[in-house]
Amino acid sequence: MDDVSSDFRTDRVGAALAGTNPTVLRRMRAGFAVIGDNQHLPGYCVLVSDTPGIDQLTDLSPARQLVFLEDMALLGRAVSAVCARRDPEGFRRINLEIQGNTDAFLHAHVTPRYHWEPAEVVGWPAARWHWEGRVPPAPYDDPAYDGLRHELGEELDRLAG
Repeated sequence: MDDVSSDFRTDRVGAALAGTNPTVLRRMRAGFAVIGDNQHLPGYCVLVSDTPGIDQLTDLSPARQLVFLEDMALLGRAVSAVCARRDPEGFRRINLEIQGNTDAFLHAHVTPRYHWEPAEVVGWPAARWHWEGRVPPAPYDDPAYDGLRHELGEELDRLAG
């Protein structure tokens, strides 16, 4: 990876605001739609807040909370549509989660779930892939994901009107 790609992880919000976060797919009303660093479940995305220093949803005003949640739902619809088109037999559903257990900035996970996932992880949060060390190397910047990134961005544009 280049220097920009290795630096953005230290301040994802600041890097997105500065235009140096290479995972950004699109600017949204309350943040940035980004492709997940690792595509262990193809289409995994994250909505990253555009407000530095905000740690959790309740740190935002009620009006901004609603905008963030609307953006999360919009990103969920985009990921769902793209993943269903790309893997119509395998795509099952979308999981939307705001956890905040590790990274101290407001973000929401938008995780596609598939029928082909191992049975022992299907009924659990997608984080189980990480807990059990099941995450294969599938970096967001692998050229194999160029089409996926493009489709996600185009679907976000379409849904946002």
